[in-house]
Amino acid sequence: MNSISDIFTAAIVFTAIYGVIQLFVRRKERLLLIEKGTNPPETKTDFFAFSSLKFGLFFIGIGAGVLIANILTVTTNLDEEVAFFSMVFLFGGLALVINHLLGKR
Repeated sequence: MNSISDIFTAAIVFTAIYGVIQLFVRRKERLLLIEKGTNPPETKTDFFAFSSLKFGLFFIGIGAGVLIANILTVTTNLDEEVAFFSMVFLFGGLALVINHLLGKR
């Protein structure tokens, strides 16, 4: 389990570094566009339109996955790690697919 936490820690650190660098680069590009006299393009808000729905469904899916995985480990001979990882990814992915289908309407 220790190696998994190391992987998650590294992923979080690299994601944070990438986000900070992207913010500085985007700011620099906007400043250059303003200096040239052009208006910077408007940011798209489509991504944030259903973000609360997306995150809500995703966390509900993860919670359902943990619950079903716990039930599977108690009632069957399935390994605990296999049950938790498979159910969390299955229900989390299912929640994102449901969000996509709801967002298309």
